[in-house]
Amino acid sequence: MTADSDETIRHLTELRERQDSARPPGVAAEVEYPLGEIAITEHLRHWARHAGQRTAIVFYGDEISYARLDELSDRFAHWLDSVGVHRGDRVGVHLTNCPQFVVAMMGILKLGAVHVPINPLFREHELRHELRDAGVEVVVTLDSLTPVVEAVRADTCLREVLVTSLEDALPREPTLPLPPLPDGRLQRSGWWQALDRPRWQHPVAELDALAALNYTGGTTGMPKGCEHTQRGMLYTAATMAAAQGVEHPSTSLTYVPIFWIAGEDGGVLVPIVTGGTCVLLNRWDPRAVLTALEHYRVGTLLGLVDDYLELLDQPDIGTTDLSALDAPLAMSVARKLTPGVRRRWQEVAGDHSVLREAAYGMTETHTGDTSPRGFQDEDRDLRSEPVFCGLPVPGTDIMVVSPETARPLPLGEHGEIVVRSPSLLRRYWADPAATAEALDNGWLRTGDVGVFDEQGCLHYLGRNKEMIKVNGMSVFPAEVETLLGRAEGVAAVGVVPREDPNTGQVPVAFVQPDPEATLEAELLRTWARENMAPYKVPVIRLVEELPTTATGKIAKAELFRWVNPEGQACPT
Repeated sequence: MTADSDETIRHLTELRERQDSARPPGVAAEVEYPLGEIAITEHLRHWARHAGQRTAIVFYGDEISYARLDELSDRFAHWLDSVGVHRGDRVGVHLTNCPQFVVAMMGILKLGAVHVPINPLFREHELRHELRDAGVEVVVTLDSLTPVVEAVRADTCLREVLVTSLEDALPREPTLPLPPLPDGRLQRSGWWQALDRPRWQHPVAELDALAALNYTGGTTGMPKGCEHTQRGMLYTAATMAAAQGVEHPSTSLTYVPIFWIAGEDGGVLVPIVTGGTCVLLNRWDPRAVLTALEHYRVGTLLGLVDDYLELLDQPDIGTTDLSALDAPLAMSVARKLTPGVRRRWQEVAGDHSVLREAAYGMTETHTGDTSPRGFQDEDRDLRSEPVFCGLPVPGTDIMVVSPETARPLPLGEHGEIVVRSPSLLRRYWADPAATAEALDNGWLRTGDVGVFDEQGCLHYLGRNKEMIKVNGMSVFPAEVETLLGRAEGVAAVGVVPREDPNTGQVPVAFVQPDPEATLEAELLRTWARENMAPYKVPVIRLVEELPTTATGKIAKAELFRWVNPEGQACPT
């Protein structure tokens, strides 16, 4: 696919015609930018000037207006400048969900620096890798996360660490149940002292300059940074808002992590681009969510199917006013969205509140590449071949191609999903080999398997076998293998997924011990808990020898059979 051939052009033309014919009424066919193609930071400035008292963020009752958010992010940009951050420098944001995350992100973008969101669940190996790979010299973190930052600091180029705390943002009189707080304070927060300075007079941001490194796992080695621009962020926000049916400033609720790119899109970018309000929660809490839905008249909610089922089990769900919630969006992980689950939800929320899948997407494309909106009549989206993803959003092209030849396949044939989008990553940070492997003439080879139906709607059939999903979090075997390989006594490792009724999948690591070592599975699992994020910790299976292919690679197909209950038993 080094260039779009005549065959590819004909295929795309026919596919687009089918999709145009199938597009439901009211679903946008073109990308619309109500304020024009201006930077995310200029959107914030616009709303601060023209709707300054409108609430941008609600955090457990504390309300931050657009004028205040603009001011605080200006002051944060000034602090960055005062500690020697320049345009293009990478700044780490190592926070759980809190307003400080949004303030920091906007301040970084205003200065022209590069936003690097960092998973707060990381252990030392993972944090060290990301800080070193991105060349982060300045990071903002929580006081509760300071120990892990300080533990790796000497191995990185960190020179400035700004510490904040949840208490810096929590109100004295909360309207929602507060999140649990760590026992004791580890360090006095310097957040408000850092922001006690004049506002930054920033120039207009460059839409196509590097703005963020969003890290994703890879099928080889450690996580890679996806280079994204503000133009890509704007495109994603505009198309996601249209896919959600957001036609005017509305209120959304976000508890999924905003260091996830999907959380960033729904909890930061869409509200700022549309001038809406985000009710931000630090974490999932069914009581807080249910209270917020009614109290703040929330219109859009994104959560796991498991979360909606937990809400349905709340004793007062039937008396909660959910009349404003017209865009409940679900992600099927451990539990799948079914017509029965949809009916249960509508029985308590009302017929207007149609629960539907969110979208197909990935970090490389800034997510939100398709939308199933408008295909819910008679549960068409749920009764077809799973998982129904709907139509590509305006401006995005998707094809299903032969994995071997990259030629487009006819409708109904299974193949690899490839995506071309204005929000596609520019490249993988400092990794030309991975970039060359994934990008081909502006198309991303996803490694996912899919198929198009007769209407031109995409169906997602499965992940690349190398990727594992644990409660919606991506776990790449090569990363777990790399980390486990650092443990004493480990000679070789092969990691594959096993289905799990509670989390969707779990990683299973087949470990071949060093012949001279005495290795115990439970001790190795304890080591893993101390050195990687909890959702990545694998089940450990010790084997005398790992199966290999004729070329000497670990035979993953054999490992898949070992974890299959109906297949060959694990030779332990």
